[in-house]
Amino acid sequence: MSTEPETTEDAEPGTPGTEDAEPGTADTEDAEPGTADTAGATPAEGDTAAGEDAGVRPPGDAAEEVRAGQLSEAEAELLAQRAERERIEQRKAEKKAPIEAGAKLSGRAADLLAAVRAVESGEKPVATVFEEPAPAPRRSAPEPALRPQPVAAETAAAPAAPGPETVQGVRRVLGEGGAPETLAPQVAAVLGEGADELLRADPWQLLRVAGVRPEQADGFARALLGAECAPDDERRGRAVTVWLLEQAALAGHTALEMPALLAALAQRGVPEPESAVQDSIAEGEALVFQDALEEPGAPAPASAAGPEGTEGTEGSEGSAGSAEEPERPVRVLVGLERYALAEESLADGLARLVNSAPKQDGSAEEWERLAAAAGGSTGELIRAAAGHGLVLHTGGEASLAEPAALLRTAHSLGLRAWAAAHGPLGRDRFAALLRRAGEDDGAGSPVATVPGLLSGREGPGRDADGALDLDLLVVLDAPQLDVETAALLTESLPDGARLVLAGDPAVLWSVGPGRVFADLLAARICPQVASRLPDPGPLGELVSGIGIGELNQVEAPGKEVVIVPVRDAGEAVHRTVQLVADSVPRAIGVPAEETQVITPGHGGAVGTRALNAALKERLNPGPGRFGGFDPGDRIVHSPVPGRAVPGRVVKADAEGLHLVCAGEPVVVPKERVEQCVRHGWAMTAHQAVGSRWPAVVVVLPGDAAQALSRPWVYTAFGRADRHLSVVHGVEQALPRAVAEVGAKPRTTRLPVLLAPQVGR
Repeated sequence: MSTEPETTEDAEPGTPGTEDAEPGTADTEDAEPGTADTAGATPAEGDTAAGEDAGVRPPGDAAEEVRAGQLSEAEAELLAQRAERERIEQRKAEKKAPIEAGAKLSGRAADLLAAVRAVESGEKPVATVFEEPAPAPRRSAPEPALRPQPVAAETAAAPAAPGPETVQGVRRVLGEGGAPETLAPQVAAVLGEGADELLRADPWQLLRVAGVRPEQADGFARALLGAECAPDDERRGRAVTVWLLEQAALAGHTALEMPALLAALAQRGVPEPESAVQDSIAEGEALVFQDALEEPGAPAPASAAGPEGTEGTEGSEGSAGSAEEPERPVRVLVGLERYALAEESLADGLARLVNSAPKQDGSAEEWERLAAAAGGSTGELIRAAAGHGLVLHTGGEASLAEPAALLRTAHSLGLRAWAAAHGPLGRDRFAALLRRAGEDDGAGSPVATVPGLLSGREGPGRDADGALDLDLLVVLDAPQLDVETAALLTESLPDGARLVLAGDPAVLWSVGPGRVFADLLAARICPQVASRLPDPGPLGELVSGIGIGELNQVEAPGKEVVIVPVRDAGEAVHRTVQLVADSVPRAIGVPAEETQVITPGHGGAVGTRALNAALKERLNPGPGRFGGFDPGDRIVHSPVPGRAVPGRVVKADAEGLHLVCAGEPVVVPKERVEQCVRHGWAMTAHQAVGSRWPAVVVVLPGDAAQALSRPWVYTAFGRADRHLSVVHGVEQALPRAVAEVGAKPRTTRLPVLLAPQVGR
């Protein structure tokens, strides 16, 4: 096999596995959702996704996203929290001429400003303490969390716009403590009116600002409090407790087991971790839960494993029941109110669907006749949906034909049925499938995106009671549902409606806390239908093998799979550009604009930044006069945290940057371009999840070995419809990751919350 292929034709078709590419010497961190740099490690540059940068929180426009109408109590609660996050980001955007880190500052102030600016600019992700230690310096970065920064309960209640006097007061306190005064608008937005007095009384409240770490808040507190500042200060203990729970949410956990939280507090220099947790609970800054295990000594549910490096089943024990009953072990967890309420709301909503009889439009005989006519797993899905309010459906790309058949069946029986996909590309793909089956009657296909459905911009709208005006909802890409989004969906469904959650359980999990789809599959509270429609061809065979932990060699007579070995980062960039601009269009017939590059991270020599710069120079060179963009540039737009929408630049004027995303015009104001728009020839797998392209080039540089896992590889390789090129420089790390590195566990309470409610 040649190690220097000049074109796709020269590369060897087959399976990525054992090429002689030189492995990288620098390690990267795991790219599972929620990962970020470890507490003690120096973050690599720019390890964050477009619009999902940990610390860069581009706000959505609530006025555009929510149409007038009645809302459920749960929805109103969550929308209020989202609006608060948007307000915080609006305040960030209003800052004028921020000074650079270190400019006119020195010592602690310069360090603090540099840390915050690094997070806000995307040069560093928010660090978490729930990750593996970085083993060595590295040249590139893994894919980060795409999730929004958790917001404390106090933040959600803050006024929408602190006045100038509040900002000025905060500026004075920051100056006294040696912190950058330019952080005043951000601190005032987070802490609300009276922020200056609150910050002076409790300097560790500075930890509520994204990007500030405990050691930096400690320095600020020492400057303000002097001799009164001590490690055992209860204010410090409470602040660090909340900070750790927020970091856990970034890693996907909805709560933390008490032993894991106590250990993390001890690592952060809190002398009495138990007292710190109790103080946080007493002050209402955290909630505590005692979940009884099924039997003495029984392990916690699979989804409740603790953070990496902790024993997820070793919770505290206590008594459950009366004195006459035998003691049962309990799992003690601590969490933030925001996610606790969302998870409990979700459990209530799911139980309501499971325990209620679905609306019967059409007799049981009609449902059975249509199910029998469909046959196979399609018939099983129709039969399950006929008699149940909640159904789970699993399968790959080919399995989408089965939810499509269910929608056609529901419409033939007079039901108001809709489908919702994770993003616009998934929506359009499913709509095209329905059109080919004759489901589009000229009024448009009954398919929306999940955000569009919830906001009212897409879908059937809401009825007089504020519920979605439908009888059946099929949610595609269900593994992407976090607990907040899932709670909104279930609470928005009317009584008697059917909910079908469909998706591929092997892909990367949601960008927000929780693992809703996996928890429901494990809980077995409703019918589960596994599709028996395999994805066709060499690509389907390759991806199916990865899903079960096997990197098989596949026959690719039509060059459906091509391996391009590389020795170093420079060669990886060169080969990638060559494939996209020349080889794939010439040999495969897929133009460059329909070929997507996927790489593990944003930073480093072969991250999305480097690849996008090289691809822009080749495919759409220009001066980048508007924030680095020119008309014709491919981009990724993130209107809200955690959402990535591919698009293209149309023009720039005084209004801002004009884009076309999923066929819709979008104008991004100039001050927000840097925050929520990135070049999009190259993306991360987390940005690409839920979408597919005719051709995909997956780039695996040598230093990306530590970022690889089975879900990551499965997701990246599975984005290709017709052709997959793998720029391969990780040698044996790729098959080892597929065989041995699964999804990282997340601590959730959903299975425990569901158990006593289902079947009541």
